[in-house]
Amino acid sequence: MFGKQKNWFGSSYSKPKNVHSLENLRYLHHVLMKNAVVTDSNRSLLVETLRAISEILIWGDQNDSSVFDFFLEKNMLVYFLKILRQKTSRYICVQLLQTLNILFENIRNETSLYYLLSNNHVNSIIVHKFDFSDEEVLAYYISFLKTLSLKLNSHTIHFFYNEHTNDFALYTEAIKFFNHSESMVRIAVRTLTLNVYKVDDEAMQTYIRNKTAVPYFSNLVWFIGNHVLNLDNCVRNDVDHQSKDRLSTLVAEHLDHLHYVNDILSLGIVRLNDVLTDHLLNRLFIPLYVDSLTRNNGVGSLDSKQQDNHTHISSVVSLFLLSQVFLILKHEPIVSTLADIIFNGNEDTVAQQPTDISGIECEILNGKLRAFVAPEISLEQSMEKVRESAGTPIQSRRRPNYRDVDSPTEKIEYSIPEPMGSSSHSDSKDTDEKSDTTDSNQPVSLVVNNCTDEEKSLAAVTSKTEMTLANRPYLASIFTALKCADSDYSALFSLCLLYAIGSNQGIKRSLLESVCLTNQSENKQYYNMMLIEKLITVMSQACQYSNTKIRPVTLEMSTLLLEQLVCSDVHCYLQDMHLACIEGAKEESNLMLRNFYKGDELFLDMFEDEYQSMKSRPLNVEYLMMDSSLLLPPTATPMTGIDFIKRLPSGELERSRRAIRVFFLLRNHSLKLRKLQETQLPLTKKQELILIGDKLDLNNSDLIACSVLPKDKGQRQRRFLVMDSYQVILVEPDVKRLGWGVVKFVGPLQDVEVQGDKDDSRSLHVTIHKRLISSHAKPFPLLAARFIFDDHIRCMAAKQRLLKGTVNQTFTIIFGKNGIMT
Repeated sequence: MFGKQKNWFGSSYSKPKNVHSLENLRYLHHVLMKNAVVTDSNRSLLVETLRAISEILIWGDQNDSSVFDFFLEKNMLVYFLKILRQKTSRYICVQLLQTLNILFENIRNETSLYYLLSNNHVNSIIVHKFDFSDEEVLAYYISFLKTLSLKLNSHTIHFFYNEHTNDFALYTEAIKFFNHSESMVRIAVRTLTLNVYKVDDEAMQTYIRNKTAVPYFSNLVWFIGNHVLNLDNCVRNDVDHQSKDRLSTLVAEHLDHLHYVNDILSLGIVRLNDVLTDHLLNRLFIPLYVDSLTRNNGVGSLDSKQQDNHTHISSVVSLFLLSQVFLILKHEPIVSTLADIIFNGNEDTVAQQPTDISGIECEILNGKLRAFVAPEISLEQSMEKVRESAGTPIQSRRRPNYRDVDSPTEKIEYSIPEPMGSSSHSDSKDTDEKSDTTDSNQPVSLVVNNCTDEEKSLAAVTSKTEMTLANRPYLASIFTALKCADSDYSALFSLCLLYAIGSNQGIKRSLLESVCLTNQSENKQYYNMMLIEKLITVMSQACQYSNTKIRPVTLEMSTLLLEQLVCSDVHCYLQDMHLACIEGAKEESNLMLRNFYKGDELFLDMFEDEYQSMKSRPLNVEYLMMDSSLLLPPTATPMTGIDFIKRLPSGELERSRRAIRVFFLLRNHSLKLRKLQETQLPLTKKQELILIGDKLDLNNSDLIACSVLPKDKGQRQRRFLVMDSYQVILVEPDVKRLGWGVVKFVGPLQDVEVQGDKDDSRSLHVTIHKRLISSHAKPFPLLAARFIFDDHIRCMAAKQRLLKGTVNQTFTIIFGKNGIMT
């Protein structure tokens, strides 16, 4: 018996043939026991052993439960820990982490999962001091933690969070890497935190709120803010578009931050959201984003020295980032507070001390917490303090707007401030006294007289609803940015920000109505006339023949914003005088387009291509604000790779394209305001096209007989050549009906190429191309053939019709008596 036992542990023990078996796991356990000390000679053996163990455990999870029974009976995770605690090489650490990652990623049986987690060895591995200077070790470690987080639920959370000792190693160890230089590590940490927050466990969420929320969110906000400063610095120093890739990376990272924040807020964990909201507003959005709106535009009351004492970014970057904020975030406490400060706030509002609901116990900038400042200690130091204080009683400290976690009966109250403009009578009085300081601060009438003349007069006397920009520097700076005298650089972002605010469902409707930025009122009788007039000015400037400073995307954004302000699903509330101004701008675009028509054949192609491009790719504002190239000064060269509508035109051809796009945008805008349907575009309507096999009445039609000899050496065929407004048609006589013909070929008239034959005056070489869906596609010939006519007179007549048909077609369809531009 002793001999058998010796044989079991002896060196004569041989490897089983079946690798997926309990016997093989026993053999691997024997290998681990015999090689408890890692040396250079057994390093490769241990790496292969660890890999084989994970493979067998996954097989056993699905096929043989005795495999896991043996693994747990022998407590084999202990061997993993013993190997880690030795000064092993990176290869063994990497293989061990990879083994654990594969194991937990593929395990399906809940009982097996509970067995693996039950002895706390996994937590011991999590807190092990790995060499994270090795990128591969760090990558597998973070992947292992993320895999574990995917297994979290209301049952498994107790294997990781120890309520008695207030310890949650999986979470606290992971968030230390929230600001790692490698983006994949940061993404994995965000995924892990979201998986943790989703678990519905009161004790765990209380621990996160009390112990980790403030240090984590304060450091996260500081990290985002520094990232924004890098972005702003990149924009300032890249006038020549040399750092496009870096700028694109920075913008994408900021979007990731906002989506991560939105994911947290969307979970609806009130206590956690309060802390995050407080830090975002008072440490980032208000002091850095909003307060930077008045930079570089002369709006505001701070002197230059006082401005320099505050960290800020350029106003253009501020407009861009705030647009992203309002397009992505929908959390009412955040977006309503931000909108309120933009509409009604000033520098004094930003400098005010907010309600301390963050749990921060330090004085910042003379006691004012609303500032972009660094946390006192790093997140890693905070987590070490949390670990050191684990198990000690928590001092009771009441915080405004937070529930005392030791008092489950206390309710949470989080109030959103009312619009600042209506906070007190004295504030409104001061506003009225400053209402005439500048031209932009003149009162703006909000009454729309869409009623009878008598009612208009009565409304003008009795209703004095006015809005002023006095003491509203942030809103005034947004309106000032709409000026496009020299460039539309800032105007585009201002338009996007106003559109994002108006379309954000989280903002209180009363806030939007206070500055007339909504069309959702039940009985809407007013809109922001100052803003409407500025938008109309942008449209008029875009139609000037000599002015190409306004890009098509800026014009399209101005039309979208105006429609958002004055159009509902059924009605348009625009005054007749403003509608007349827009119609005038449309006529100006008509005249500008006529100046670009030179009678060339390309015009009709560009005309149709621009219309199809506009309809197939409608402007999406959220996607537009993902484009980092917009942050760089507008350029005209196409070599930057920037889309045509997002840059200035280069050369006469692109100026023609711009004129066509401007015409389409204003025409479409006019139809929407008048609630009319487009009936003339596209030029080529499928239902009106002639198809192969159709039978046509050719009586009183101009027919030219010819023989068609394809260039691919096909059979010679006798056909009659016919042309209508859009197509070249080849027919053969219908044997059943006299004067009728059967269509054998059709092709677009505007895509015909004709060349004479030097050797035969009766022949023409004709190529008809297929219409291109994409401008990047290569031309594909529908027909390439030699047309042989009965005599040279008929040949010359056919050539003249084919060559002049496109030009005549263009002029008739677009500029003719019943054309589009009449």
